[in-house]
Amino acid sequence: MSETGIIAAKTDPALVAGLRHWLCQDVLPFWAHEGRDARTGLFLERFLADRSGDISAPLRVRVQFRQIYSLAHAAALGWFPDGAQIALRAWEATRQHFWNARDGGGFHHILAADGSVIDARRDSYDHAFAILALSWLARATGEGRLLAELDALLAFIDTRLTDPDGILLEGDPHTLPRRQNPQMHWFEAMLAMHDAVAHPQALERAARYRHFFEAVLFDRPTGTLGEYFTEDWKHAPGAAGHSVEPGHQAEWTWLLRTHERLAGLPPSEEASILLRTALATAHPELGLLVDEADRANGVRRATRRSWLHTELAKAWIAEAEINREGAGPKAFAALALLEQHFLRKPFREGWIDQLDEQGQPIAGPVPASILYHIWVAVLEADRVLAQ
Repeated sequence: MSETGIIAAKTDPALVAGLRHWLCQDVLPFWAHEGRDARTGLFLERFLADRSGDISAPLRVRVQFRQIYSLAHAAALGWFPDGAQIALRAWEATRQHFWNARDGGGFHHILAADGSVIDARRDSYDHAFAILALSWLARATGEGRLLAELDALLAFIDTRLTDPDGILLEGDPHTLPRRQNPQMHWFEAMLAMHDAVAHPQALERAARYRHFFEAVLFDRPTGTLGEYFTEDWKHAPGAAGHSVEPGHQAEWTWLLRTHERLAGLPPSEEASILLRTALATAHPELGLLVDEADRANGVRRATRRSWLHTELAKAWIAEAEINREGAGPKAFAALALLEQHFLRKPFREGWIDQLDEQGQPIAGPVPASILYHIWVAVLEADRVLAQ
């Protein structure tokens, strides 16, 4: 198998232009308008294959933040100007419905469709996305009060959701196993705070999390990134401690390269190693990533979710930006792979969430949470490849 497993495609700026047009003209308007429940002002969790919103599905707060972020960032860049006010109204609705006013603040984890609280946890993963959303919402609207809200939310997270060593707990209440995933998205949120609003603490906080990645999360002997850990950040016992998600490895490749670009750092070896390991269990001909592997490059779950392939495209785009040999065509090929297998299905503004082991679509709803992944992949493709 080649390094990527992807059949290299010719560089084709029309592919990027087509994805941007689809996103701006079809996807963002649909999820901004049809994707919101007029009764509550909240975004729907998912749509059914017939293009009808599933108004009975429970609502995760992270989905609200992901939609707010996507619309706000698109508005800030002029891709979808209406997104700023839509995102602002959604932020206010999220504060109204999800905020825990009785126990020191923070956002509840999940609501029922009727607005009642199903899960009152204050989850750190969720709050990382709150910071991401609020940073770009402040940028898109120019409203100073949102910067004050950003600092207040940071203070809550520092006080209630963070260990004395400065690393996130799982949430409030804290649970085990500890996961790399909240730490990854907190790193992302710090980069967004710098990029969107030049927050004075952002790069210092990001540097702390990069060091944590290098010292704890990244396993140098295997070139892998673990998913689950003990309280003191050792590999979790049993099979969980050997779990590897190729999609997260590709995502870290992009995040490390983004940090290097924003902080003026030289390209690291770790970012390329993670991408290479992410591809070790990919389909030998198509290059489709698997949902889960292990540290010895064995396949655990050969299903293939769509978001993995947005992250694969972002990783190759990031490598292309530092002029890694051959990365440009592989970035275009990864985008083509994403479009061919996942996008504009089962309806024009939607996407397939997951493929089975044979690469065929698994019937199911269209989750709103994937918009965030697609938005960033297309944005990065336009920024780097459409030159």
